[in-house]
Amino acid sequence: MDIAKERIMNTQKSISQISDEMGFQYPQHFTRWFKKMEGCTPNEYRNEIIKQAIN
Repeated sequence: MDIAKERIMNTQKSISQISDEMGFQYPQHFTRWFKKMEGCTPNEYRNEIIKQAIN
């Protein structure tokens, strides 16, 4: 999970690219797993990080 979060925060890679790097065959499975673990989707997580950085 820490690796996924780091890549979401610190790269411009798409969620599909990150899910592939994390070993998921389908991005939807990565998104489902991430939401189960973090309570939000990878895109929501990235958007929240961006919003916090701006403020």
